[in-house]
Amino acid sequence: MDFLEVIEKRHSVRKYADKPVEREILDAIVRVAETAPSSRNSKSSAFMIVEDRDTLDALSQMRDYGSALLTGAQAAIVVLGDETKTDLWVDNCAISATFIQLAVTAMDLVSCWVHCNGRPRLKAEPEGAKAEDYVRELLGIKDGLRPYCVVAIGYPVEE
Repeated sequence: MDFLEVIEKRHSVRKYADKPVEREILDAIVRVAETAPSSRNSKSSAFMIVEDRDTLDALSQMRDYGSALLTGAQAAIVVLGDETKTDLWVDNCAISATFIQLAVTAMDLVSCWVHCNGRPRLKAEPEGAKAEDYVRELLGIKDGLRPYCVVAIGYPVEE
């Protein structure tokens, strides 16, 4: 598939086939994400692959809206930003997450981006607990790294 076909084909998918995504494919997707441009070549994005069913289910609870689709995903990649490397870590993470979604599409998989940075856990309590803090605690993310988003990944459901 050429690049323009990838761009045209990519869209957010929230339902996935019950088929595991091979670890080699997930590693290849992360390698693509690592090539994403970053401000002053700071390489401030980091990635965490999640394949464990219980952890995916727990991630689906990060927000009371928009994250439930993670229960059906076969894998996810958490995009993290290292705020000690640059103040533009958010921008770098967004670019990296886009590269992930394009790589997923090029590999005939589907994905959906679930934002956690700056998002409340409860829609009715915008100043309450934050999804980012939930993800940080759940995954044991070290200080300095900030969860930006989780990209759910899977094979498409047969049409």
